Amino acid sequence: MAQFVKNMVNNMGIVGEFLKFLWARRLWWLIPMVVVLLLFGFLLIFASASGIGPFIYTLF
Repeated sequence: MAQFVKNMVNNMGIVGEFLKFLWARRLWWLIPMVVVLLLFGFLLIFASASGIGPFIYTLF
């Protein structure tokens, strides 16, 4: 199982390097905050690039 996780992190590129950095520095508690910020970013990008943008903007 540990080898699977190592291979998965190595294949993730920059995101994997960032996760390894946070884990090695014992900043694992930052991972949920980073994930939430990325989700909001993707939501905003998706809202501006699609026809459902006005419906998503009403959430904010």
